[in-house]
Amino acid sequence: MENKKPFILISNDDGYHSGGIHYLVEMLKNKADLLICAPEAARSGFSCAFSTELPLRLKRRHTFGSVEAWSCNGTPVDCVKLALDQLCKSRKPDLILGGINHGDNSSVNSHYSGTMGVVMEGCLKFIPSIAFSSCNYDTDADLSYLKKYILPITESVLREGLQKGVCLNVNFPAMPPFKGVKVCRMAYGSWQNEVVKEHHPRGYDYYWMVGNYADEEAKSEDTDKWALRHGYVAITPTTVDVTAYSMIDTIKNWNL
Repeated sequence: MENKKPFILISNDDGYHSGGIHYLVEMLKNKADLLICAPEAARSGFSCAFSTELPLRLKRRHTFGSVEAWSCNGTPVDCVKLALDQLCKSRKPDLILGGINHGDNSSVNSHYSGTMGVVMEGCLKFIPSIAFSSCNYDTDADLSYLKKYILPITESVLREGLQKGVCLNVNFPAMPPFKGVKVCRMAYGSWQNEVVKEHHPRGYDYYWMVGNYADEEAKSEDTDKWALRHGYVAITPTTVDVTAYSMIDTIKNWNL
């Protein structure tokens, strides 16, 4: 019998137990056949890292009702790789989703994000992929109000597809009401004052990675950071091709 509903693989970097992924499943469980494979604990900041020395394990979870769910002791990318290889043998996902992340993944944060690692891995496998992130860092936050945006974005990608090598990075302001949606580029910015040094009573130094984000183009109205600051949902098409095409001819003229 032919499957009528689309098949969606969902992962994240906050762990299978996080509120964000549970809200995403609730939004989509009547719209698609879902499979969850997410880290067994928080893996924020793991980007596209995958495990080469750690033996990986999958564990069946029953916290999503009738939706099949697994946790993995590895990274978000490990979750996607294992799910595609071990859990999707009979049916390839029509779509891969990351999130809903508790925290901002706009601008340069997208390079560090495990949520984006999920969708970049999907993109590398030529599967349409979307990352959803909220600027609300409260892990107990009610994210149900994002449904009115997540459903149409998801349905549009399922219907229209995405170009090969392109995924979507979708970020929501911390709290509604939202002014609308802006399709925008990634803002240029950087993290500064990232290291705090402390001294342990037992005699050794240790360090916390913290920092302050500095927006290098705060007045540019076409960036994801501007959109979020002004109450808009930011959609940033993101590509796995990191070639700086504007430099190709310049480097050719170096007479190497």
